[in-house]
Amino acid sequence: MIRPFFHTLDNGLRVVCVEMPHLHAAELAIYLKVGGRNDPPGREGLSHFLEHILFRGTAEFPSSLAIESAFEIIGGAPNAATDAESTYYYSRVHPDSIKRGMEIFATMLMKPLLTGIDTEKRIVAEEAREDLNEQGEEVNPDTIVSRMLWPHHSLGMPTIGTLESIAAIERNDLEEHLKNYYVPSNAVLVVSGPVKNLDVLGAAKASFDQWHDECVPVTALVTQRQYSPQIRCVQDSDSQMSLQLAFLGFARDDRRFMALRFLRRILAGGGSSRLHLHLREELGIVYSVDGAIGAYDETGCLAFDLSTAPATLLHAVEAALEELHLITVTPVPSEELERIRNSYIFDLEFSRDSAYEMGGRYGWGELMGVVRSIEEDQSEARRITASEIQETARALFAPENLRLVAVGPWKRGMKKALRELVAGYQQRF
Repeated sequence: MIRPFFHTLDNGLRVVCVEMPHLHAAELAIYLKVGGRNDPPGREGLSHFLEHILFRGTAEFPSSLAIESAFEIIGGAPNAATDAESTYYYSRVHPDSIKRGMEIFATMLMKPLLTGIDTEKRIVAEEAREDLNEQGEEVNPDTIVSRMLWPHHSLGMPTIGTLESIAAIERNDLEEHLKNYYVPSNAVLVVSGPVKNLDVLGAAKASFDQWHDECVPVTALVTQRQYSPQIRCVQDSDSQMSLQLAFLGFARDDRRFMALRFLRRILAGGGSSRLHLHLREELGIVYSVDGAIGAYDETGCLAFDLSTAPATLLHAVEAALEELHLITVTPVPSEELERIRNSYIFDLEFSRDSAYEMGGRYGWGELMGVVRSIEEDQSEARRITASEIQETARALFAPENLRLVAVGPWKRGMKKALRELVAGYQQRF
């Protein structure tokens, strides 16, 4: 049986232990509530860059090789990720070596050397160039759509930053960001696997008792929004058009979030999803359609991604908008709803076998204030109705929420045709 335990140390660090005695490996992670939205103007990508720099050496482990080797000895392979609102460091470790894993992460967070900055700038700049075309224009639909969803706000900026902002980052920027956001009250330490609660708590106290707390700067919320659909076409020398249809959505604690999860699965959740069946199996104009939910403190989105030939772009947009409109006016049939419901409930059940997923559920959930047990999610999923899904779809897929981006070898007149399709979609509402 999975049992989560929650503690708060004297310095404000929250510690979560998820006992999973049926497993053999443990997952150790530390989540911090700092991401791209916390980057200062002109230093976009700072949170992501700091994440990279912490692997370049600490007072105890003076190089990235030393850090990697220290984790290898205890069965680990350290990694990290930064998104719009969080940064997290994680590694699988042997259950008997949890304390040692904590000690390594503790020295990374509290005693980084902050060296190798120029080398890391070159590395991150190469990563950023993957999103640019030959003219230096952004061609990543995610980045372009984010700017359209949240204009003039840090949420709309690429988490990795721009070539200019990456080049501008200096050591004092890293020191300031570390001081402001890498503090215990802004973090959650989580261990999941075949471990004991009191052992984890004792190890956390011993490893992080010297971490001193500070006040975290207030995060600026999104206040501006647009009240009409937005379209952008970007020229790129490719054989396909990359298309994203994104809709301004809901905050992560919105009461409609379960219905949103169902909508994503119904429309783009696999081989039986509506957009997949219509665009691939019936029309044969795409290989796949992906759907992704973005959810933040005060806003969110649901985005659909696909690629198609330039000649079939308009057909793909028209067909996708037809499916989105249909789900706003016609309740999901009971057979389809039950299939999606069972799939989601079983996926939740299967997640009990993953220390990584349970660490995220309870660790990231604690960080964001949205902790929910598997049983709570399953119970809500069993109660969701077709009318709730339809109501959520009507609110979400309203034309004013639409942000459409097409990247590829587009031709004159294509934008006008896209506007006409979107205008028709507006009229149907």
